[in-house]
Parts: sequence; structure tokens; C-alpha cells
Amino acid sequence: MLLALNVHASDWSGNVNFLLGTKSLDSNDWGSLDEQAAFGILVDFKQKNWPISMAIDLLGSYDEETISGTKFEGSTSEFDIGIRKIWEVSGSSIRPFIGGGIAFIRGEIKASAFNTVTFDDNGTGIWLNGGVYWTLGQHFNLGLQARYSQAEITILGVDGEAGGTHAGIMLGYHW
Repeated sequence: MLLALNVHASDWSGNVNFLLGTKSLDSNDWGSLDEQAAFGILVDFKQKNWPISMAIDLLGSYDEETISGTKFEGSTSEFDIGIRKIWEVSGSSIRPFIGGGIAFIRGEIKASAFNTVTFDDNGTGIWLNGGVYWTLGQHFNLGLQARYSQAEITILGVDGEAGGTHAGIMLGYHW
């Protein structure tokens, strides 16, 4: 017996959003590099009859500072997978959401004077987010989000936190 799957593009919905904002890290771990510019791509998708969406998010953050002729750079990158619940009210363009899942986070600190020295590590932890989309017309998203992530890394034998709190605006596409 042959089992046929009848899957149509119209059975799916989702969002691809670009994020611009800030990421605040623990100042005890990151010093003056604790307030970083943040950017990312947030993707969620589901079959229309599913109650939740699958979420895949890629985020990065960066800051730099020069102290006594030495340039210090701090950055993080995150690959987050999980779920996102988006409430869709019939007739409304406003769609609040919450989400969470597993975070894979890399933290890096570089120091450059005469030579460049790089220290980095990877950690696994969690992420949680919430916010709201406004879908303008049929497909254009404008939104706000707040996010928390947590993952411990070790740099130069010292344990620290590579996650933090994010806040930002989103622009994207809804299908």
C-alpha cells in the first residue's frame, strides 16, 4: 500500500523577520563590552492547523572599545531552536507571541594592539522571547520583541554568561 502525503503550500504559514536592537550582557563577565548592538533573523513556520510554530532564530551581537591603545571587541552569536506560540485574532493585524527553546551560544573576546589575541567558547542553554507583530497589508510585518537567553561559557578559565537580554524592532514577511 502506498501512503501519499497531500501537502500544499497554502497549508503552511510563517514569518521571516529581521531584528535590530541591543543585547545586554552581565557586566561582571563582559566589562565595558556588556551593551552590544544586536541583529538577527527570526523564522517560524507551521501547518495552519498546528497550535504552535517551529522557531529557528539566528542572532549576533557586537561591541568594541579602545583602552590605552588596545582595541577590545566582544561578540556573541546564537543559534536558537524551539517553539513559538502566535495568537491570531480574526480580523486583527496584531499578533502577540511567546517562544522558547534551546540556545547554542558562542562568545568571543578579542584584544588587538601589536598582535590580535582571541578567546572564545561555546555553551548550550535556553532562550525565551515575547513580543508582537503588526501585519500590514497581507504580508509585511512590523514588530517589537524582548528576549532572554542563557548559556555558560569559559574564557581563560573563568566561567561567564554569554546569554543576556535582547530588545529590538523587527521587520519582515508573513505568509
